[in-house]
Amino acid sequence: MTDLAIQSEASLPQEKLARQLASVLQTYLRKNQVEKVLKAYHFGAQAHSGQVRLSGEAYICHPLSVALILAEMRLDANAITAAILHDVIEDTDVSKGSISGEFGEVVADLVDGVSKLTQLDSRSRAEAQAENVRKMFLAMARDLRVIIVKLADRVHNMRTLGVMPSDKKRRIARETLEIYVPLANRLGMNNIRIELSELAFQAMYPLRHRVIDKAVRNARGQRKEVVGKIEATIKKRLDDSNLKCEVFGREKNLYSIYQKMVDKNISLSEIFDVYAYRLVVEKPDDGYRALGVMHSLYKPVPGRFKDYIALPKENGYQSLHTVLVGPYGLFLEMQIRTREMHRMAESGIAAHWLYKGDTNKKSYSHEPTNEWLRDLLEIQKSAGNSLEFIDNLKVNLFPQQVYVFTPKGAIVKLPRGATVVDFAYAVHTDVGNATASARVDMVLVPLQTRLENGQTVDVITGEWARPNPLWLNFVVTVKARAAIRTYLQNFKKKEAIALGRRLLDKELDAHGVRLESVSEERLENAQKILKYASLDDFLEDIGLGNRLPFLLVNRFFLEKNTVGSNHDEMGRSSGSPLFIKGTEDMVTTRAKCCRPIPGDPIIGFFNPGKGIVIHLDDCKNVTKRLRHDKGWLDVQWDYDVEGDFSVEIRLEVKNKRGTLATLASTISMMGSSIESVDIRDQSDEISLDFITFTVRNRVHLANVMRKLRKLQIVVKISRVKL
Repeated sequence: MTDLAIQSEASLPQEKLARQLASVLQTYLRKNQVEKVLKAYHFGAQAHSGQVRLSGEAYICHPLSVALILAEMRLDANAITAAILHDVIEDTDVSKGSISGEFGEVVADLVDGVSKLTQLDSRSRAEAQAENVRKMFLAMARDLRVIIVKLADRVHNMRTLGVMPSDKKRRIARETLEIYVPLANRLGMNNIRIELSELAFQAMYPLRHRVIDKAVRNARGQRKEVVGKIEATIKKRLDDSNLKCEVFGREKNLYSIYQKMVDKNISLSEIFDVYAYRLVVEKPDDGYRALGVMHSLYKPVPGRFKDYIALPKENGYQSLHTVLVGPYGLFLEMQIRTREMHRMAESGIAAHWLYKGDTNKKSYSHEPTNEWLRDLLEIQKSAGNSLEFIDNLKVNLFPQQVYVFTPKGAIVKLPRGATVVDFAYAVHTDVGNATASARVDMVLVPLQTRLENGQTVDVITGEWARPNPLWLNFVVTVKARAAIRTYLQNFKKKEAIALGRRLLDKELDAHGVRLESVSEERLENAQKILKYASLDDFLEDIGLGNRLPFLLVNRFFLEKNTVGSNHDEMGRSSGSPLFIKGTEDMVTTRAKCCRPIPGDPIIGFFNPGKGIVIHLDDCKNVTKRLRHDKGWLDVQWDYDVEGDFSVEIRLEVKNKRGTLATLASTISMMGSSIESVDIRDQSDEISLDFITFTVRNRVHLANVMRKLRKLQIVVKISRVKL
């Protein structure tokens, strides 16, 4: 044994842990590397001197235990060193620079990545926790060992959770199940995932854990004999086929049993009808041969075969999965993999830092994980705050995948339930932002169409196309959701600035002044008094309806602070109206009460935060509020408005078979799309229907209604408006 430099009393728990750690490290690290780790132990012990955990033991016992978990995984010396020092920046006066000087920049960066933020401007515990996780993911992008150390830290914290108050136990357990368990799964660290889920399940639901644990123990005796017999049969058949293969019967962990009971709404006895086996072979070809042998020995269950060797999971996991009907009608779950795949399945991404004597030995690529981290970085940049980032993370932490193809045959992996829009953003953000329509297997489909395995998706883009806020109702990937939100936020800002400029120009024009002619001094004075950082911010607030332009003009841009004859009693400018183009749908809204369409006489109302709400000028809501509310604006439709606008009609029709189909086909034939149908009242002879559909303008609506009126089934038709 090397000189451990452990001179303290041998009976201290930290000294025992240090000797145990050194003993494990000596089995795979060089002497100078072990000495570096022990130097870190003494450094950490000195830094944490006088600090104790709730259990009463010296604080240094915790980082030593974390280091021991990583040592048992055979991680490299830098990761072990960082594990011992992972709390010194947060809990002591030691700086990152001191660690860098003693142990190098790599270790210092790892420690800093694992450390929590010590000075947060957060308003709540939830925000603080979210910001910590966000910081951790940023550090992961630089070095994935950050999360491996963090997961080991969480494992030891969960092992020692017993001294915590019950409410804190549940909070930590919930966070573990929501973030760290799926994260360990995403990184392929199966052993860590199972232990964390078991410990968290026990802390969250102690009674349920005890009941299931007791049931498993009671059933273990009678199951052992059955497992042994099936295992012997499998081994014999594989030997007869000259296949070198290890066979293991395996038990499901308690949390997976509980999850299956909840998800499938089945009893504990039904779970026990499933027996699980793992076959470890030498080469991938042997795996496929073993699969054939198993399928000839026992009947496979249709639809339950998965080839994760040809198509690995996102976390790098590879295996063949199949379910067989065994003796006594029992279901057998079978996993078949090579030794290398088994090592990757148990250690996951940590396998890339396992200490290797042969430095030329080729290791698995972790490009899928790096790609996932790049997506996370893109998402976190556009997330409004840390809580939004964590919500996005939870939503997309690793659902089941579907595999679809681009027209050129490239495979794109998406979560189950993903739509055409999710696919477009998976290809590229610019493609998603310009998506106009799409073909799936050469057939035009709606953008909300959910994709299935093996489909070929061809996205059709257009320079005029842009994301629709309605897409947020059906996209499932975090990347798509974040990209759409970012685009809409930026687009809304641009629209609001443009509209604000037009509104201010219009108001100034009523007084014979142009915005360009207003002196910079006057503009800066207005911005300073109203506390705006820039003219764009000033104009944006006008466009969003937060500032009324005629009040601003009178206060800041005119010589006299009076309204004068240019305004009516509502404070409206009597100059030329503001033209509505119909494309400013982020900052102008058509009122739902009257649904104005191009060609209708309209009036606008400033709604703070939403811009201008457009009403029909004879809308009952306008009549009621016109004399009481300020902020009304003279507007009219532009001469060449383009787009589709929803409108609602009321129909009294004869109640016959096929009536609704006739109405729908007629509306569609006229170039409109039906949005909704509401059958309000029905008798044996008459049906009262309300149909909402899209039109281009008032003339288009008149043509549709004229066509419907000619149908013999239509008794009465009218447009719905207050």
